[in-house]
Amino acid sequence: MARAFIGFGGNLGDSRQLITDAIVCLAQRCELQILAKSCFYQSAPVDAAGGDYINAVIEIETELSPYGLLHVCQAVEQEFGRERPYANAPRTLDLDILSFEGVSQTDTELTLPHPRIIERSFVLLPLLEIAPDFFLPNIGDLKTYLPQVANQRIEKLPCRNCNCGEKDVSRQASH
Repeated sequence: MARAFIGFGGNLGDSRQLITDAIVCLAQRCELQILAKSCFYQSAPVDAAGGDYINAVIEIETELSPYGLLHVCQAVEQEFGRERPYANAPRTLDLDILSFEGVSQTDTELTLPHPRIIERSFVLLPLLEIAPDFFLPNIGDLKTYLPQVANQRIEKLPCRNCNCGEKDVSRQASH
């Protein structure tokens, strides 16, 4: 089993509910187990159009390959009405594999770790909430990159009876 982190985002429709439902969809898959889930964050678009985004990050264990996980994520996006009319278009749901244990690769279909993981507050803050000592080879300790994204507008949203930021929230998504 490999450990991986997936980032969620959306700015069309009820993004908070769509992300919650997408996490539930992933939790129902037997080839992965959700280990931790961040709270929701509201952030300004970065290099994108449209209104504010809602974002979250989950930690999983999976028996899937990186490409298998990518295809599962893309299928969930499609199920929730993701369209790609142009680069960085507003979206109902976006799932990004942020890192996949032991894998470092760059190709046209999948780059790991995510190439902009250290450039986005909406990735760093929820990721560091559930994995405060996250370290990537060739990148280092992710919390050292927080000052570089401090100018990006983001706010942690209040949680409603959930286990945000706690470990072992397996098969649970109760925002």
